[in-house]
Amino acid sequence: MRADIDSYREVADSLMRNKSRSILTGFGVFWGIFMLLCLIGGGAGLRTMLMENFEGFATNSAFLISSATTRPYKGMKEGREWSLEERDIARLKVLVPELDIVSGTMGRWGQTAERGLYTTNCNLKGIPSNYSKIETPQIKYGRYLNESDCRHKRKVCVIGKRIYNNLFPEGGDPCGSVIKVGPIYCRVVGVDFNSGNISIQGRSDEAIVIPMQLEQQLFSYGNKYDVIALTCKEGVTFTSIESRIRQVLARNHNFDPADKQALFILNTEQMFSLIDNIFKGIDFLIWLVGLGTILAGIVGISNIMMVTVRERTVEIGIRRAIGATPNEILSQIIAESIMLTMIAGGAGIVLSVGILETLEKATGNPSFQISLAMALLAAVFLTVLGTVAGMPPAIRAMGIKPVDAMRDE
Repeated sequence: MRADIDSYREVADSLMRNKSRSILTGFGVFWGIFMLLCLIGGGAGLRTMLMENFEGFATNSAFLISSATTRPYKGMKEGREWSLEERDIARLKVLVPELDIVSGTMGRWGQTAERGLYTTNCNLKGIPSNYSKIETPQIKYGRYLNESDCRHKRKVCVIGKRIYNNLFPEGGDPCGSVIKVGPIYCRVVGVDFNSGNISIQGRSDEAIVIPMQLEQQLFSYGNKYDVIALTCKEGVTFTSIESRIRQVLARNHNFDPADKQALFILNTEQMFSLIDNIFKGIDFLIWLVGLGTILAGIVGISNIMMVTVRERTVEIGIRRAIGATPNEILSQIIAESIMLTMIAGGAGIVLSVGILETLEKATGNPSFQISLAMALLAAVFLTVLGTVAGMPPAIRAMGIKPVDAMRDE
């Protein structure tokens, strides 16, 4: 026990004698681990913040929107307008069996909602009951629209978070209250707190959702839809069936299937894939830069330890002469390398966690942080690198003979 204490004391004394050199050498390891952990935690936070914009959307969904044709077709000129219809839903279900949910929606912008003295602007969105499988709501109070609401054209609605805050500033459960939405009065049956920044036909927090059949009747839509929303069955990618969907609709509405402007398709599958690939590239760059900086610091530590061994040739030779074994010399040099690496790396870990904690509080996003497992892995990694860095100078120290040390003196 006494020998171990003396050994640790010798290591500490050696580092203190070379304090300025140790600080400069350890800075490379400190900066590398600090930068690596900050970039990992920051990248995770940015990924979460970006994905929050797509909150609630099915990752295998797509949205079809009709537009004016841009090519002549079968004697008809370009610029012809057409609309998605109810029969398109039935045909897509039959002719493209890989589809899971096929749902038509419609929207009215610039509407006004009123409750007593409170008034707010809103978007009025008409949806079928199965639309919740495409854009998942976050119900705070009450429920979402169901099949019975849509079938019987009930005058009920689900309001978004901003609408709730503006019409019900006193808070509490608004379900059962009656509000005026555009030309009609509707009973509130639910509150949707979905806060995604991307939404079809208006953001969810600014929308009032009513049964699709009710909106069709109110605004004389007939059998037309503004948007048809789709999801694929498990294991099917939308990209693989996109051309067939274009052919089905082009045949029904007499436009060129190659006219991509006539049928605009928003493929969220591609959007999610693009974001995922971008962050994979960012993660690779983070690890490449961080590990490169750490390894450069480790090489610096190894070189400095080599210089230190050379300067301490006489000291090591004397210790060998009075009975120190090669293993004791080896363990001391490696211990100095590990201690220097751990001190510098530990400081980098502590500072990076502190900065990420500040970012977390500033943004309110808990993803700006590294996990305990990541911190422990970094500590183990530093220990291994410290050992590797100390091996060359330690082997050199083991080869010093007392006679050679005395000759150098």
